[in-house]
Amino acid sequence: MQLNRILRLAILSASSPFATSFVSTVTITYRTSPSYIILLSSILHTSPNNNKLFFVRGMSNSNTDTSESGECNATDTSEIPPLSEMYDKEYPGTAVRRLRAVHERVAILATDGTLDGPWEEVRRRLLWAGGLRDLPNAAPGQGYTGHSFNDWNHVDCTTMLGDVSDSLNDGSIKGIAKGNLLGPGIRIASLPELGEGGSWSTCAMGCNQDPPNDVAHVQFRSRVAFKLVWVPNENYDTFVLVDDEGKLMAKGTPSDGSAALPHRREREMNFQIMKGSKYATVAESVAMNSTRL
Repeated sequence: MQLNRILRLAILSASSPFATSFVSTVTITYRTSPSYIILLSSILHTSPNNNKLFFVRGMSNSNTDTSESGECNATDTSEIPPLSEMYDKEYPGTAVRRLRAVHERVAILATDGTLDGPWEEVRRRLLWAGGLRDLPNAAPGQGYTGHSFNDWNHVDCTTMLGDVSDSLNDGSIKGIAKGNLLGPGIRIASLPELGEGGSWSTCAMGCNQDPPNDVAHVQFRSRVAFKLVWVPNENYDTFVLVDDEGKLMAKGTPSDGSAALPHRREREMNFQIMKGSKYATVAESVAMNSTRL
């Protein structure tokens, strides 16, 4: 029989390798067989050298058979991921592992040629890479993704933790409705196989400020997994995908031409809201190189 158990891990201050002041507590639900259940009341510390979590001491449940496992005094940390893979200190709303899974999918798109196919197929592949379902017939607010990457603004693929997906805009983001409840739609549209949290195509307006004052970074306190930016070439018919730092991830030129793309006015406006920011740099470079050909 499989049982659910709660493992509470007390994370200690990183100011000292063996600090004694608690700064936060996280709860992890796990499943295991009864013979291997150990409820650890663990003292953890953060290594200042490699930023990994270590189990220093653990106590088993008094009702649990510990003959096979005994007290937990583990020193092997090969299976413990770095903190950077679980938590983003600057943007703590980021679903970090989900973001990394999105990056892995974008890397596939960058080499398989699909970003140079028909636009609607390109857009479906962008949804897939971002961990979103293609729901063009759903009602707005109920998972509708027909607008995703299909206008000037909804071009940020954002991966946020589940407990922040219901966060609201308190009015800090100019041009975005106060409130802006997105949580229900995020839960419906997000593909679960990419990991914890959810995905959404959030509004990019405000991203040209430093730091960005957009929905991802302010409402959800999350990084963007990727951002679609239309290249300001003669026809605005090429786009780039850049990461949260503005670095190139992929590029595409849909095969069915400008008529099949979002209206040219939308594509031009998309670049305008990026202009002057780190997110415009790659698109400007691609446009400059295209004029030299």
